[in-house]
Amino acid sequence: MKRWGAMLIFCSQAVLAACPALLNYTVPGLMGGQINLCQYADRPLLVVNTASHCGFTPQFKQLQSLYQTYGQRGLMVVGFPSNDFFQELDSDKEIGAFCEANYGVTFPMAVKGHVRGADAQPFFKALIKATDDAPVWNFHKYLILPGASKVVSIGTRTKPDDPEVVNAFLPYLKPAESVKN
Repeated sequence: MKRWGAMLIFCSQAVLAACPALLNYTVPGLMGGQINLCQYADRPLLVVNTASHCGFTPQFKQLQSLYQTYGQRGLMVVGFPSNDFFQELDSDKEIGAFCEANYGVTFPMAVKGHVRGADAQPFFKALIKATDDAPVWNFHKYLILPGASKVVSIGTRTKPDDPEVVNAFLPYLKPAESVKN
């Protein structure tokens, strides 16, 4: 019996150790539930601070397209709505309805929160520390490579489907022929 207890403790510690500190966060989901970022540790993760009423809001279309095109091969996209730049809707319910109705967003979205400054969500504080680059506007992107081995900060003006972004995560995806439709 002691042997099984020791094995269970060892396995639990191994699972906990498998989650890089950068991804060791659980955030409330926009449409309910929780988003455990550890579950994305083994794949490229594109994190984006979003806003519904911004000149860059059409980037939702490209984000959704990336998610649809590369999601089965391992890419994960997670949106983090923020009103830090005064361009987001008031409630999470309104944000969710807007994203779904206007852009068909199906990738996970967190509840509205801060992405910069002293009030920034802990996950964004960790991203800023990892890159030494805080969002200066909506649709700032962070590409986290598997195992959080590298974090790339991508400015607002760079579109999510820009070859620079796509070429950065493509090597970490499963081959297209290995994915069944």
